[in-house]
Amino acid sequence: MSETSPGRIAIIGGGSIGVAFAVVFARAGHRTIITDPDPQRRAAVPSELAARLTSLDAAGLLTEDPEAVLARATVTSTVAEAVDGATLVQECAPERLEIKQEVFRELGELTGPDTILASSSSAITASRTADGLECADRILVAHPGNPPYLLPVIELVPTADTRPEIVEAAHRIYAAAGMSPVTVAREVEGFIFNRLQGAVLREAYALVRDGVATVEDIDTVVRDGLGRRWSFMGPFETVDLNTRGGISSHAQKMGPAYERMGAERGQHDPWTPDLVAEVNHQRRALLPLDQWEDRVAWRDQRLIELAQTLTRTAPSISRKSEHDNDN
Repeated sequence: MSETSPGRIAIIGGGSIGVAFAVVFARAGHRTIITDPDPQRRAAVPSELAARLTSLDAAGLLTEDPEAVLARATVTSTVAEAVDGATLVQECAPERLEIKQEVFRELGELTGPDTILASSSSAITASRTADGLECADRILVAHPGNPPYLLPVIELVPTADTRPEIVEAAHRIYAAAGMSPVTVAREVEGFIFNRLQGAVLREAYALVRDGVATVEDIDTVVRDGLGRRWSFMGPFETVDLNTRGGISSHAQKMGPAYERMGAERGQHDPWTPDLVAEVNHQRRALLPLDQWEDRVAWRDQRLIELAQTLTRTAPSISRKSEHDNDN
């Protein structure tokens, strides 16, 4: 069986992330086994899975009946039964190093040398979890957005000891399950997702602290401004399309202001000429400047479509809010 053929996936931890991953893998055709040490949590998993699958089906996001997907997901009380024959084990235990180390020690003893051992950790690096374990060459972080069945990005963060074929096989499995895997080149706390999110949150907290804006105002700026663009573009493409001449022109015009803003927060990370040149080189490989106008038109059309969608859904959202307030 190839790594991309529907196989057997084990999920260790039946909390919200574990249930969400069960949706991802069962929807992709995998036999999915979930375990959790808490019997009450195990008992709750089937109904939570069913509720999520029903919502996806109502939105047209399933290709088969929810019951058929649900039938591929089962719950067991033992880790040994869950991982038996698994191609990939997705650990979804609490974000505590000592718990993860104990879980992976057990996983190493119960699984074979080619079983992928993936941690859903949000910040704990795989090298800390794998320290001293014989199975260290099979361990990597596979950090999702939440919930992963709606936010398909997943960060694959190997250690220096993780075998390349383990990373490659994990990449294929997640991609075949409809996710967007990104391999992080070097271990850093928080990886990419939470470092970017943290940078925005740090500034948001500082703006409230300094009396610049209210919580509601900041959420409005992100929701109705930055967030609309970021829903289909990243920060580099956003500024690349914002300035004629592309990202190098943007850096020339705005770089000094961003450097001053960073200095206000005690951060000195200037956009050096070499760094701007590298970013520009990567952007131009993705979008030559002779295609810039067409891409700007594409951006505007996507924003129009998003505005139409939000306008159509706004009345029902308002009515729901009014109903909720009555209760």
